[in-house]
Amino acid sequence: MKPLFYAKQIAKMAMQQIYMPLLYRKYVGRNGKKRPVRKGLILFADSHTKKGSIPFSMRRMYDELADNPDYVVRPCITKFDDMGYVEMLRWIKHFMKLYAVSEYVFICDNFLPVSSCNKRDETTVVQLWHSGGILKKSGYDTDEDIPRLYRGNVYKNYDMVTVSAPELVPIFTRAMGLPEGVARATGISRSDFYFDEEWNRKNREVFYEKYPEAEGKKVIMWAPTFRGNAGQPKLYGQKGIQNAIAKTSDDYFWIIKLHPHLEGREMSSNCSIPSEQLLCVTDLLITDYSSILFDYMAYKKPFVLYAPDLDEYEAKRGFYLPYDSYPTTVVKEDDKLIDAIKNELNSRDPADIEKAYSFHMAACDGHATKRIIELLMLG
Repeated sequence: MKPLFYAKQIAKMAMQQIYMPLLYRKYVGRNGKKRPVRKGLILFADSHTKKGSIPFSMRRMYDELADNPDYVVRPCITKFDDMGYVEMLRWIKHFMKLYAVSEYVFICDNFLPVSSCNKRDETTVVQLWHSGGILKKSGYDTDEDIPRLYRGNVYKNYDMVTVSAPELVPIFTRAMGLPEGVARATGISRSDFYFDEEWNRKNREVFYEKYPEAEGKKVIMWAPTFRGNAGQPKLYGQKGIQNAIAKTSDDYFWIIKLHPHLEGREMSSNCSIPSEQLLCVTDLLITDYSSILFDYMAYKKPFVLYAPDLDEYEAKRGFYLPYDSYPTTVVKEDDKLIDAIKNELNSRDPADIEKAYSFHMAACDGHATKRIIELLMLG
């Protein structure tokens, strides 16, 4: 383990277990001087997104609640990776002051400030999560997400975790170490966008206006995830993809969309449009272990699982289901990628994909946001 990575983990633990709880207790107040919760105050918090933006995974929910005059909706969005240490401490102080008196807090990724303290019962924390389905092991089911040296509960204080299908509830409950009943098969809010025809129409319009050369071609998107953890990400498959592009560029329009942790390290994305807005124009998705697979399934279009390091990855991290159980061709060798693409484009039965979607994303039907709001009695 690299010394810098180790130092960062120690700093995270110190902030989560000392600095943040002290701030929270200060702003809640003690005994007879305890500050009341501000009814109707709703926070949307994230530490992985550029300031001024709303993460895609919470945007649908944010729009619904921000338009309701009964609530005061406050975004607390920043990107810790872009901040200096002192600036980060100031931002955390600002968040904890609001957290101490908020009625609801929505998050969509691991967010340590929410889990750092003993939260008051009057505040409800909702984890919208940023992905559906199950593929690679996650959370406390693997050392890849949460290093063994880390002390502290990453998922503490959650009152509701929204899950994409009933079959996934026990898996999320175990992986996040949740009490029974916290994970709920409401569907994930972000998936509502994929059923919005107007949203899809606008995305197609924007894409073909920006890339008119894609007209008349099959659009292939490669969207790999990173290996290891966010602090030490690795990319696999770039040589095979570059070779396939060189041999098929007359027939296919290729989009490369890398995970943000990989961007600019060994290669870069070639399209500035967000991945979620490209799914409706993509004719075939190539991914490895990324949950983008389950978002894409909403469109019932074919995909290829391309994983040159599959044997190593399975031995080190593992999967919830056999990797070859998904309705597609699994490719490990670079020279078999083009044939797999052609096979999936020409031969894949959409019913196979529909069956997989009904298992992994059964509760994602375009109405997840409404269901979550009703369960929280925010309507």
